[in-house]
Amino acid sequence: MILVADCSALIALSVCESLDLLQRLFDVVVVPETVFHEATWPDKKEAQTLKRFLQGKVRNVDLQDYVFLDAFADVGETEAMVLYKQISADKLLIDDRRGRKVARINHINIIGSLGVLLAAKQKGLIIEVLPLLRKLEYSDIHLSPQLIATVLNLAGESHNLQNGTDQTWI
Repeated sequence: MILVADCSALIALSVCESLDLLQRLFDVVVVPETVFHEATWPDKKEAQTLKRFLQGKVRNVDLQDYVFLDAFADVGETEAMVLYKQISADKLLIDDRRGRKVARINHINIIGSLGVLLAAKQKGLIIEVLPLLRKLEYSDIHLSPQLIATVLNLAGESHNLQNGTDQTWI
């Protein structure tokens, strides 16, 4: 399976030290050049980790023949969607809500960083999702209480929730 990745989801997986899961779940992982530059910008905390991970995974994108409803997608997201189409990828790794909407409109099969964690748990690559969610929550990545509850429920870890969907589980 071929995965094209966008920046925000890569950063989330880097924060929770789970980039390796991409290589274990997918045969090929690639990013467009713009996403590489966004992810490895020197002021980004995860820049060095992502630079190492993305070495050899960067692809050039030809935007010439593609029209996307991209009023809501940034350049990196748009290039990732074009690359997805150009190489007939199987999944687009993207977390941004607006970018996901544009991808769906363009019939692109998407997965988010939390979807990667769930897939890894289902395949027995990780034991629990909860510790990884905690790492995300302790960073500057915001997860809504409803999303946390949904992910823990899908992972079979809803016993880790207390008081419904509040965040006392952290």
